[in-house]
Amino acid sequence: MDDRRDRLRALGELLRRLRKDAGLTGKDLASRAGVTQPTISQIETGQLLPLPETVERLVDALALSGEARAELDGLLTRLRDEVSRLKGGLAGRESANAARVRAAHRVASFQSAMIPALLQTAEYARLALSIGRDVDQEAVSRAAVVRVEMQSILFQPEREFSFVLTEGAVRTWPGPASLMQAQLDRLGQASTMPHVRVGVVPWSVQVPRLPLHGFTIFDGLASMVESLTAEQTLTDVDDVRVHVETFEAFAGVAVYGEELRALLGRIAAEFRQLTRPN
Repeated sequence: MDDRRDRLRALGELLRRLRKDAGLTGKDLASRAGVTQPTISQIETGQLLPLPETVERLVDALALSGEARAELDGLLTRLRDEVSRLKGGLAGRESANAARVRAAHRVASFQSAMIPALLQTAEYARLALSIGRDVDQEAVSRAAVVRVEMQSILFQPEREFSFVLTEGAVRTWPGPASLMQAQLDRLGQASTMPHVRVGVVPWSVQVPRLPLHGFTIFDGLASMVESLTAEQTLTDVDDVRVHVETFEAFAGVAVYGEELRALLGRIAAEFRQLTRPN
């Protein structure tokens, strides 16, 4: 609780500093951002955690640089994660992730061991949230619903999505082989959307770097890394730069379009072989 209060105060102090640097009064900022003056006051005094939509308005009104935006995003992400975990467990964490995705215009995800959350089928999502964890299945089901509902953002053409997976991620199956056939079909369908780019690095290609872990980059300003026990959001400029460079390196050796769908078709055929009786 104390940590959260400290972060709320830090958020308020940061907004106040950014506002003053821009030469604006609280009334000026409220008018530019299209919010009420009490909202600005409550945020600056550490009494209010702003909604993602409010943050976007403030960012636009202040014309923030990339570095300032990253500092703000880092504080907000930690606050939302803490609040969501306290309120809603797994579903709360998924809601926090969904808010982070909705606040971004460009999302780039690299995964070396699993399918990205935005591209998972409902059954894959349920298994991804539960396998190897001591969790209540009802809580898992609620979280899976939130994760799948979040995917509606893929149909918003003003956003850009880029996904790069290793062939190992595509071949790792957390459930029945038949599950993966549906999942591969989902990847193929997503790859046909004009503002969604899906690529897979075939095993036959030498990798440009060792894929130690997956990550998701938001607007080139923050990168989220998921571990076995928690998620970490990196906002340091150098950390994010390394992730962007790593993403681009793997994207450069991936296959796309018809070549991708042909690869997915071959892998799906091998999964079908696994489901046939001997």
